[in-house]
Amino acid sequence: MAALRSRGRFGISLGLARIEALLEQLDHPERRLHGALVAGTNGKGSVVALARSALQAAGLRIGTMPKPHLVSYRERIAIDGRPISRERFAAALAAVTPAIERVTERLGPPTEFEALTAAAFAELAGAGIDLALVEVGLGGRLDATNVLDAGVAAVTNVQHDHERLLGSTLAAIGAEKAAIIKPGNLAVTGARGRGLAPILARCSEVGAPLRRAGRGQPYDVTLRDAGWDGIVVDAARPGGSIGGLRLGLLGSHQAANASVALGLLDAVTEDAGRRGMRLDVEEGAIRQGFAAARWPGRLELLRETSVGPVLLDGAHNPAGARALARALGELGMRRFPLVFGAMRGKRVTAVLRALAPLEPRLIFTRVDDPGAISPDELLRRWRRAGAGPGRTADTPEAALRQAAALRSDPGQPVVVAGSLYLVGAVRGMLRGEEEDDR
Repeated sequence: MAALRSRGRFGISLGLARIEALLEQLDHPERRLHGALVAGTNGKGSVVALARSALQAAGLRIGTMPKPHLVSYRERIAIDGRPISRERFAAALAAVTPAIERVTERLGPPTEFEALTAAAFAELAGAGIDLALVEVGLGGRLDATNVLDAGVAAVTNVQHDHERLLGSTLAAIGAEKAAIIKPGNLAVTGARGRGLAPILARCSEVGAPLRRAGRGQPYDVTLRDAGWDGIVVDAARPGGSIGGLRLGLLGSHQAANASVALGLLDAVTEDAGRRGMRLDVEEGAIRQGFAAARWPGRLELLRETSVGPVLLDGAHNPAGARALARALGELGMRRFPLVFGAMRGKRVTAVLRALAPLEPRLIFTRVDDPGAISPDELLRRWRRAGAGPGRTADTPEAALRQAAALRSDPGQPVVVAGSLYLVGAVRGMLRGEEEDDR
């Protein structure tokens, strides 16, 4: 992966020509995949985790392409929620290497993300899966995954993030995400406000029926309870209501993700019928799947670690930070130790301000990456925001040790947030997972 990594840290595809050429060389494996392509500022992974778990409970074999990986590149290609083996991952990369070499001669070297996307499509197409649920990497219109026409397209929501690439307004960002909706698709969205308009326009333009999720919409979920074991909701949908539906994911914001996931399940079921595939996702499978759903690094509680309980969350934009702050408040968390790191290009001050009302005891650190903001700079931003004292640590490991010493009681979790790359580094460290040439 080292040669590909030189193309850039995020591996973002800014054009589709190379990925299309790669897939042509591989005899278009993406055309053998059916399921859903899922975009959105926040909630993509949670929606996919919920839908995947329910479909598995219904007896189906599901392929996914989570992004970004936390510890290992192998996480980018998963079947039934488990990354493929090291051997399968190596074979998948080896299978695309000749195509990469031929495409490089004509169009220049593919980005890391383009190469991984092609490898993932080829691996999943040959793995005997029933459906693929594929997360968009960034935006939608120019993302490498947008070569996939899976039959269903979902946009979870539209919020501010990656403005330098996607635009400064919600309408512009929404238009980038809406571009994944293709003629003949069944569409699903939980977007609202100014970000919704371009999705409505795109659906009208390509003739895509739209299922809407959210308050007052056909797919509407009401929160009943939130705690350390997940949340309980009452769900309304066209096929009938589901009362007392338990989700294994933490945070009241998961109610909105559940409404999108229910719409996605109905859309995938309808699309399967259009292709002559019988697909039944009954209420029992939804209950079982939603309760069992897990999404690593997103309000994930590690109860037993070398430094005591640790709560990991990849909140890295203002909307994600507000959701995290709301969830922590619901769980009675205040004045907790918070290990925080962030990458350049993010709205870091807005993220910190969202967390400030909880009066966290902050330790700023950084991952070993040139794109990471220095701990001293993060501390200066925190102080300029008038949010109180803070500390710095050169490494995540040192930050965790400092944070553990700041607990008000031994059972209080240390929170780690601000960057999925920081969360991945800490998760790998605490769980003893190996990085595969990250």
